[in-house]
Amino acid sequence: MRVSELTARQQARWRRALLAFSGVLLVVGVVALSVGEIWIAPFGNHSVLESQLLVQLRLPRVMAAILIGASLAIAGASLQVLLGNPLAEPGVLGISGGASVAVVLLLFFAPAWASGGMMAVAAMLGASLFTLILVLLARRALATSRILLVGVALSILAGAVVTLAFYFSSDFNLRQLMYWLMGSLSGMRLSHITWLALTAPCIAILCHFGQQLDQLMLGDVQAQQLGLDTHRLRWQLIVLISILVGLSVAAAGVIGFIGLVVPHYLRLWFGSRNRYLLPLSALAGAILLVSADTLGRLLLDAAELPVGVVTSVIGAPLFIWMLVKAV
Repeated sequence: MRVSELTARQQARWRRALLAFSGVLLVVGVVALSVGEIWIAPFGNHSVLESQLLVQLRLPRVMAAILIGASLAIAGASLQVLLGNPLAEPGVLGISGGASVAVVLLLFFAPAWASGGMMAVAAMLGASLFTLILVLLARRALATSRILLVGVALSILAGAVVTLAFYFSSDFNLRQLMYWLMGSLSGMRLSHITWLALTAPCIAILCHFGQQLDQLMLGDVQAQQLGLDTHRLRWQLIVLISILVGLSVAAAGVIGFIGLVVPHYLRLWFGSRNRYLLPLSALAGAILLVSADTLGRLLLDAAELPVGVVTSVIGAPLFIWMLVKAV
């Protein structure tokens, strides 16, 4: 079979998967809008109360889950190429922790400035710093296990700072901070979506970089021979990943393992070509987070599970399996 025929078949398979994933996302989105303590059909005539519940509470939550899930999944897939490490993930390597530390420091040292926009900026700066540290270490050709250990150390450092914040906070602030760090979409409003929407162009740009990421996977020497400016691409990836992770953490706290679980399974099914993997990762990440949030709302009668807890229960066993397999 000719190479052109194989490529055509792969593209046709990718298009079918893209349509299928889009359809699944539409279905889980409609289900998430409908279910809850009060069942509401998303289409049809609604009372004033039902309309307010849909528009002011459920719709922003579903939109946020779509944007954050897509952001974390595509950031994880891109980070794995950037670091040359299939186990790389923003939560595992401490990047999400860096974003959360920056937000916590802002809340404690400049509470008057702690608006949604400033929290997003602080989270992006914290994520950028931790990402830059990891990239500099990866450039020294450290083994996968060492980069993971550095990521764990960064996570521990972030955890220590957050623990100090717990110690000095009031009971009410402590409760709010703890719930936020678990990863929660419960407080989403349309005002959050206005700046979370900044993730959409970043996701589109990363999808556009798919072919360049395929070249980067060949190594710096071969990529440069193909005409790729690897230094510039790395800086662009650092900025885009930091924006996606920072905005996600500022909006919903630390939600782990989506950037690990989604790209891993998609590589098993569709291969490792990033021009196909990245768009599918964005859609699958959105599907996973919307589904996990819906599940967290329905599992308990009197309360809801933070979505970060649900994704950790799903992702932690897979990470352990991948780590054992890599060793």
